[in-house]
This record gives sequence, structure tokens and C-alpha cells, in this order.
Amino acid sequence: MRGRNKNWLVRIIAGGGLGLLVGVVWVPYVTNSRECPPLALLACAGLGVVAGVATQPFAESGRELLLRSAGHFAVTAALFALLVVELEITLDWTGVLAWEGLLALLYVLIWLGRWIGWYVELSQLRELLGLAPGPSPLKWRETVPYLPFVLVLCAVVPLALRGIERAVGTDFPALTGIVYPLFILPVASLCAGLSLGRRRGLCPLFPLACFVCYLPMVYVLDQTVALLHCFMTAVPALAGNIMGRVFPRKASKEGPGYGN
Repeated sequence: MRGRNKNWLVRIIAGGGLGLLVGVVWVPYVTNSRECPPLALLACAGLGVVAGVATQPFAESGRELLLRSAGHFAVTAALFALLVVELEITLDWTGVLAWEGLLALLYVLIWLGRWIGWYVELSQLRELLGLAPGPSPLKWRETVPYLPFVLVLCAVVPLALRGIERAVGTDFPALTGIVYPLFILPVASLCAGLSLGRRRGLCPLFPLACFVCYLPMVYVLDQTVALLHCFMTAVPALAGNIMGRVFPRKASKEGPGYGN
């Protein structure tokens, strides 16, 4: 118990310090000022703390895990709203709600990732007990639990980002054209593929599903270059899947609520 409390304290201090450092460097750049708004710095430090706390297991029971996760989201949403207002990223409540919606999507992705991990571990346990069928052709059955994550990652999030761009009235789609497809999408696809590969081995349908789910964005986003973005999810997904197959996941001794 003492060791766990020490881990919490270390993550709180490290997260808060890193968040404060990011605020000192980033906030003046955003506000075009040498001075840092105190509330903005406080929000950055607070977001660093909640991010550090999120790396620790919340609970061992399902109900407690759900309640603490809801509380964590509420605190994060309040700090994030404060940061958005202080930096004048948006000037009305509808804009704040739009940014809060993106934060909620991030939580949905995280929860889907954890749910997939628990579901797959339960399936593996059933297989060890001889209660589940053997591997399916091309591992299609093993890939199905990851499809909700892929749909949110490759369809819901790009549409939400595009909606923000249209609401702001920007001429250059920086979010859907650069930030998301070149940085966030490949990393998330790689991590998902790595998770699947470690638990289920090589699943060739997973990168194909990523490609197909992002393909409609070529027409929705009205960007011919978006076709290249399909490969920005499919190729990392395949690479992660292969890496997971080569470096399988070690058996975990922790209970529910630990890791993904």
C-alpha cells in the first residue's frame, strides 16, 4: 500500500511539473505575449496532474473504476475548459462545448482500448479452459472487438475535427490535413496494432479495416490527399501488428483496472 501511494505521489509531482513546464513554454506562444496568464498555467499544471494520475490503476472493482473514471473526466473537462477560455481559443460556450466534445472522444478511445484489452484477455482465458473455438480464418473473429475503436479513430474523430474547422471558418484544414493524419492517427493505429498482435498474433484484416474505415473521409473531407492518409493508419497498424507478433505480451499479474 505504501509503495502504491508513493507511485501516486511521484506521478502527481511529475505530471504537474511537466504540465507547468509545457504551460510556461507554450502559453506565451499561443497568446503572443511574454506574460503567462496565471489561470492558464494553473490549468496546464492541473492537466499534467490528471494525466499523471491516469497512468495509475483507478480501482479493482468495476463499479469503483467507473465512478473514479467519471470523476477523473469531470476534473479534466473543467481544467480543459478553463484553459480554452483563458487562451481565448474560442469566445462562446458553443466553441467550448466543441472542444469538450473532442476531449470526450479522447476518453472514448481510451475506454475502447481498455475494454478491448479486457475482452481479449477474457477470450484467451476461455480458450485456455477449452470453452472457445480455435483461431478463425484470417483471424477475423479476433479482429472484430477492435472494430469499434477503429471506427471512432478513423471516422468519428476526423468528422469532429472537420466540424470544428468549419465552425471556426479556417481556410486551411490544419487539424484534418496535418495534425491528426500525420501525428495522432499513425501513433494510435500503431498502438492498437501492437496490442492486437501481442494478444492475438498476426491479424491481416486489422490494417485493412483501418484503411477501409478511413477511406470515406477522402470524400467527406474533400481532400484528394486524404487517400494518402488511409495509408497513415493502415501501414502503422500493420507495423504494430507485426511488432506485437514478434514481441508478445507477458502475462499480467494485475487484476481489472490495471493497464489495457
